[in-house]
Amino acid sequence: MRIRIVVPTVLCLLLSALPAFAQQFSSLEERMSAADFKAAGLDKLTPDELRYLDGWLQAHQQTRLVNSSGKPVFYADNERKEFETHLVGTFSGWSGSTQFTLNNGQVWRQAESGAYSCPTITNPKVTIKPMILGSWLMYVQGCNDSVRVERVK
Repeated sequence: MRIRIVVPTVLCLLLSALPAFAQQFSSLEERMSAADFKAAGLDKLTPDELRYLDGWLQAHQQTRLVNSSGKPVFYADNERKEFETHLVGTFSGWSGSTQFTLNNGQVWRQAESGAYSCPTITNPKVTIKPMILGSWLMYVQGCNDSVRVERVK
C-alpha cells in the first residue's frame, strides 16, 4: 500500500525536475545521492525497469505533465502563444463536449457548455489564442463564433 503512494509522488517530483536535467542526461543513480535514490524507492526497481525509466526521462526532458491541481500542462506561461492550424475532417460546430483533432496531432476539447452550429466545412483553418487565467479560445474560419477549449493531447 505504501509503494502505491510513494511511487507516483516520486515520479511527479522527478518529472517536475526534468527541465533542470538540461540536454545531457545521466542515470538517476548518478544524479541522486544514494540516500535520495533509496528514499525515493528507486532501489526496488529491477535493472531493466531503471534503464527504462532513465530512457523515458531522457526522451521526455521537455514534457510538462501536471500543474499543482493535477491537470495536464502542455505550455509554460512564456510558451503560450497564438497559433494557426487546421481541424482534421469535417466540422459543423460544437455541442457541449466536442473534441477537436488538429492536423498537428494535438487534440483539444470544448471547455465550456453550449452549442453552436455553422456550415459544414472540411479541414477548416483554426486559430487558437491564449486567454487570461490559463484558458484558450478557438476561432474556426467560416464560423462567426469562438469556443473556449483545453488541450487534452
